[in-house]
Order: sequence, then C-alpha cells, then structure tokens
Amino acid sequence: MKTVQDILAEKGGEVVWIDPLESVFEAARMLNEHRVGAVLVQIDGFLVGIVSERDYISKVILDHKASKQTKVSEIMTRDLVTVSRTDSIIDCINLMREHHIRHLPVMEEGRPVGIISLRDLFLRVMEAAAEAGIEPA
Repeated sequence: MKTVQDILAEKGGEVVWIDPLESVFEAARMLNEHRVGAVLVQIDGFLVGIVSERDYISKVILDHKASKQTKVSEIMTRDLVTVSRTDSIIDCINLMREHHIRHLPVMEEGRPVGIISLRDLFLRVMEAAAEAGIEPA
C-alpha cells in the first residue's frame, strides 16, 4: 500500500499557509486562489492551526461575522491531527474517520512539509483498485 510520501511525490509538497493574524477574508482568497480546501496556519514555520472551508462556513458565515475583521486565529482549528511521510494511506483514512476531518498536515522534524486531503486518499484508493482489476460498484 502507498504511503503519504507517495502522495506528496505525485501531487507536490506545496504548503499553502497563512499567519494567524491575517483576516479570514484573506484565508478565503487563498483557498480560492490555490484551489484547496484548507490552509495551514503557521508562525515562523511552526504549525499552530488549520483553517478549512468548513471552518469558514460554520464559524464566520453562519455566525454572521465580518470576514475582513475576523482573524484566522479566531476560527482556526488548534488541536491538530498530523501524519508523517511514512504513514500508510489506510492509517490516514482511519485517522480522518476517527476524528471527522478532511485534511491532514504532513510533519517532518516538527515542521509542515505538505497536506493531504480526503480527496487525495480517495483517488489513490481508486487507482489501486483499478490496478488490481477491481471495478467500482
């Protein structure tokens, strides 16, 4: 089974990140510009949180907050579940299922080196099934 490293090698290890004092409007702009579902929140290269589309909807739009006045630090998820390059796809799927999350930061020596999404995992599982001659139901 493939590992996180295999996924990063295929998709690239670009880390889209934002400062916690930036506005959530800027975070939403970055989500759109980079066509991603989440951005990492960092201070001096160290991961302190993550902001996703889901966070924006549930903590800004539905709470009637102003995007340009609300700081990323006010809505980011702080208790992060992370993985390493050596974790398997199955390990990642299990973590996402257990914690009800869609994005996993990839860490190396205490610093983020990438992020994988539920979509990344789904595509790799479907590719593996196709290679094994298994047709989707």
